[in-house]
This record gives sequence, structure tokens and C-alpha cells, in this order.
Amino acid sequence: MTRVRPVDIVPSLLSADLARLPEQLRQVREGGASWVTVDVMDGHFVPNLSFGPDFVRCVKRLSPLRVDAHLMVSDPETVAPWFIAAGADRVIFHLEAVRDARALLRRLRALGAQAGVAVKPGTPADGLLPLLDEADIALVMTVEPGFGGAAFLPAMLPKVAAVRRAIGERACRLQVDGGINLETAAAAAAAGAEVLIAGHGVFAAADVAGNIRALRAKAQDAQEGTCP
Repeated sequence: MTRVRPVDIVPSLLSADLARLPEQLRQVREGGASWVTVDVMDGHFVPNLSFGPDFVRCVKRLSPLRVDAHLMVSDPETVAPWFIAAGADRVIFHLEAVRDARALLRRLRALGAQAGVAVKPGTPADGLLPLLDEADIALVMTVEPGFGGAAFLPAMLPKVAAVRRAIGERACRLQVDGGINLETAAAAAAAGAEVLIAGHGVFAAADVAGNIRALRAKAQDAQEGTCP
């Protein structure tokens, strides 16, 4: 029997109202979340620019929430240590951007952070599977990365399920990112996702804490409905 772990909802600050960041971080905690994610985009790997290490420092000063940095950048080997030095608790890079993912996972963990590896929708799951013993997180993108608010790609659900089967009893957790709302949270959890990144699904409506609780309840109901 595959171990069942509680579903975590991790709000993406790309969709937060930065003019109200302290308040929104407080609401995230009220909703029971313990992590937030900072989407890092360099304008090369994806066609958008976003946050740098100073934003991570700001979040860490404002809140005890743990921070993961999702690096959508073309040179994660150079960039990742900047974010660990800024206080990121976990760094996730893209398989497509590195030559030796295993070496980078080991390096990030040696620097004191959790380490994860992500794949875009067009990248088969096969490249993730040999890394599951090294990674803390395996991330399957359920949208094309670059912009918040994109629609969930249901065609990614078989990939999510395949990675879940491959993880088995390993400590690595399976994360999905992109287009998460009440409906898609349930579908992703039923396929085996344990960590759901949600931006618009958390911050688009006023009740941030309530949105997190609703997403978690929906995902856990779906997860429990598929357990043997």
C-alpha cells in the first residue's frame, strides 16, 4: 500500500497583492499553510520577469512561513545559491535547464536547503524518475510556466499518476503547479499529487485563509477517495 500523506496547499506569491503583503502572509498562516512559493523568472527560460533574492529576504522578515523558490531560469547552477543565501528553505529548478540534475540536487542540499526538480508539460516524466531518491520534491507543471492564471492542462494527469507510482514509499513528495482551483485540486490529488501550488486559486478572492482551507479539503477528499 502506498503511503498517504496530507495534502499541502502552497500559495504562490506571484498572484498576491504585494501592496498588502504583510496582511496576505498573515492570512496564509490563518489558512493553515506553512509554505509559500516565490516564482523566479529570468525572461530567458520563460518569457517573463519576476522576483529576485531580495524578495525572499523580505518575505522571511515579514513572516515565519517557509519559502520555496521555483527557479524558472536558464542558469540555476548560478542562481540557486543566491536564493539559499537569501533564506529560501527549498529550491526547485527545471530539469530542462541543467546538464547534471543529480549533482545540483546534492549541491543544494549541501548548502542547507531542500531541493526539488521540475518538468514542463512537454517534458516526459522519464527524466524525473532516476532523481526521486535525491529530490525532496518532484514537480510536474500543469501549465506552461511563465505567467499566473493559466488554465490547468488535464493531459498532465497521467504524468502525475506515473510519477506518483514511481515515488512509491520514497520520501520525495509530488507537487503540481498551475491552474489549481477547487475542481483541479481534486483531480490533481486523485492522481497522486501531495503538494499543490495555487496562486489565483488562493488570492483572486478576498478570503485568502478560507480559500486555502477549501482547496485543502477538496484535495484531501479526493485523495482519500482514491486510497486502497
